[in-house]
Amino acid sequence: MKRVFHPAVVTTIVVTGILLLPFLMPDKTVPQWSDSQLRHAALSRNMLPVPKDYDALLRVVDTAENPMSREKIALGKALFFDTRLSRDQTLNCASCHILEEGGDDNRPTAIGFHGRENPFHLNSPTVLNAALEKSQFWNGRVKDVEAQAGGPVQAPFEMNMTPAEVEKRLNADKPLVAEFKEIFGTQWITFENVRKAIGAYERTLLTRGAYDRYLEGDDKAISAAAKRGMTLFIVKGCKGCHTGMSVGGQRIEKFPLRYYFMDYIGITLDPNVKIKKSPFPFENKGGFRGRNGTLKFKVPMLRNITKTSPYFHNGAVEKLEEAVRIMSKYQIGDEFSPEQIDDVVAFLKTLEGELVVY
Repeated sequence: MKRVFHPAVVTTIVVTGILLLPFLMPDKTVPQWSDSQLRHAALSRNMLPVPKDYDALLRVVDTAENPMSREKIALGKALFFDTRLSRDQTLNCASCHILEEGGDDNRPTAIGFHGRENPFHLNSPTVLNAALEKSQFWNGRVKDVEAQAGGPVQAPFEMNMTPAEVEKRLNADKPLVAEFKEIFGTQWITFENVRKAIGAYERTLLTRGAYDRYLEGDDKAISAAAKRGMTLFIVKGCKGCHTGMSVGGQRIEKFPLRYYFMDYIGITLDPNVKIKKSPFPFENKGGFRGRNGTLKFKVPMLRNITKTSPYFHNGAVEKLEEAVRIMSKYQIGDEFSPEQIDDVVAFLKTLEGELVVY
């Protein structure tokens, strides 16, 4: 049977091909670097190890707006696990940010007060290493962990409180009031200082692992496959967005960056044109379209990425291998082979880490 192409389809194919030409990237030969060359390539591109001790930590994450102290950190830790910050006193920050399981809740969508789901089907980003990011939330709408700490407390589908209710509840605890007075110099507990205390604690939630040891000179810290994956990560352009000590979280970028005609138009014997409904290469469950609906999202961190499945803003992708394939195709424009995907996943596994006890 002869295949019939609708004239509109043929025209669209030609136009789409022309429009995509500027975005086609030349093939980049993957070099075989020595350990010293690979390490230099990473460090020179701001892929840095997490600090080992408290003084080094302060140089990286301390802030003039919320100076850190051991007392403030201890107070923030207590509040992070305090269920009084939720309306029915059953939830705390750790309910959605489980420190032992990657700093998130491993759910496609966050579940809060009385089992309510996030209305946009957004999942909980990890709190681990979040202080290293330049913005918070999937659309990057706030700049730091202090501002982020107040969001879930007030969201009706999360902890469902108001600042006034938090203040009233905590100010009934006289020893806690005295602790806040000692640390902040105030007569009463304010919601702003609650956020600052939690933020100070979250600034200590950094992790170190094999990746950090490799960057510091231990050639045996990661496998040969991981080194190949790290090389791919650098030369293919992944590090362009997933950069910094956090390996991400530094930029707001459009996703997907590239579109493929065959994803959106089904060419069959039926001349009718079939339009793909989702703007993403997966189901658009929840309808969230990033910052101001522009498909711009905060670039996720990749530290501990192996522990934070499912992936993407609405948890639409379960397997890390599929997430890597999608990113290589739709962001880089150079879909990785199965072997390359395995190597990149081997590298991503080196980003697993344990909390540093500062």
